[in-house]
Order: sequence, then C-alpha cells, then structure tokens
Amino acid sequence: MKDPSTHPPDAPLRLLADGMLGTLAKWLRLLGYDTAYDNAATDPELARRARAEHRVLLTRDRQLSVRRGLRTLLIHSEILEEQIHEVRDALGPAPDPSLSRCAVCNTRLEPVSPAEIADRVPPYVLRTQTEFHRCPGCERIYWPGTHLHAMRDQMEKFDAEEPDHA
Repeated sequence: MKDPSTHPPDAPLRLLADGMLGTLAKWLRLLGYDTAYDNAATDPELARRARAEHRVLLTRDRQLSVRRGLRTLLIHSEILEEQIHEVRDALGPAPDPSLSRCAVCNTRLEPVSPAEIADRVPPYVLRTQTEFHRCPGCERIYWPGTHLHAMRDQMEKFDAEEPDHA
C-alpha cells in the first residue's frame, strides 16, 4: 500500500472503491468499513475524491494504484473472500461494528422504533420483528430478517483462516 505523508495520520479509516470493486465495497460496508463507491467515476475523479476526502483508494488498476499523492491499496485477487483478507491484512479490522452501515449508500444506520416505520414495512415484518434501523441517507429500513443468517455465515467465512494461495 502506498501511504504518502500528505494523509493526516489521525484521520479515520475511510475507503473508496473503484468501479471494478462494487461487490467488495458492499461487503466492506456490511463489515463496518466506511466505503464510498461510484462505478461511473473516472480515474481522475476517483483520485480527486480520494484526496479530498482522505480516503484510501481500493483498486485493481495497477496504473491508478501508483498515482502520486494518493493513499492506495492494490487489490490483487478476483475472489471476494481473498479481497476481504487483503483489505484486513493491509488496513486492520473494521472501525465500526458489522451491520452498522447502509449496504447501498454507506451511511451509518440509526435505530428506530417500530412505530416510526410502521407504514414502511410489510405488516408481517412489523408483527414479527422488534429491532429496526433506518438509513438517514437513502431512507432504507433494515431489520434482522431471514437473510441475516446467510449474511452472518458469509461474514464468518471472511473471518476464517487466510485462504490457501497454491
């Protein structure tokens, strides 16, 4: 990873994934990493944003990874689990708890009462769930539905030992 001295040493860990890393960006958000993503951004736009927002640029583009004045992490693998390991090995554990960020827009989720979102979720969900979160960025509502078990299983795979690189 390139780490130029222009990056403030006390800045919180913030990431920016390039257009080739959309799935990685989504999972990093779910794991608790502040991860911006814009699949339409050009290389110069990504570089400007990474500098302006003091973000580490995650990329699979070797040329982009060596741009001056950027803090970058070149992602080598095409396999999601290995990409997660590359990020964790280079940058450490996620600064926020898992499932604390919106998977779509990256905003921190806020707890809300069932009464606050009663008109926004299916009646069955309202009857069977007690814990809800809202994204103040895109207004999506989250609750621990049946998909949560599969998501947690996937997260456990990320926590497994480093994959074999034969």
